[in-house]
Amino acid sequence: MSLVRQGASFLLVGGCLVLVDWAVFVLLTALGVNAAAANVAGRVVGALLGFLANGRITFGSAETSRISRHHFARFAVLWSTLTLLSTYLVGEVATHLSLRMAWLGKPLVEAALAVVSFIVSRHWVYR
Repeated sequence: MSLVRQGASFLLVGGCLVLVDWAVFVLLTALGVNAAAANVAGRVVGALLGFLANGRITFGSAETSRISRHHFARFAVLWSTLTLLSTYLVGEVATHLSLRMAWLGKPLVEAALAVVSFIVSRHWVYR
């Protein structure tokens, strides 16, 4: 499967997932949930959708999907690592700047982490 096709699909799926993740984060923090917990909740929702969508659409093919237990175990390692980093960064922005800045900054953090996620997913998670 071509890098361009996978990259375009990953961007489309990822864009939708960032919106879902961000919406959960903003909703929960607006309701008073702390930024770290809300960030993890948003990433969990995004992860469940993302594993399935990327395994079937982005890195799968007409003959096979890439959503086995083996793939999920690798995905969980990647997701946990990126979630720790995301939560730390978003939490620091919320603590040292403001919650509104964290709302604005979260999509930028997730976009940067998406580059890492694509590379690791393509070469390790969905192999």
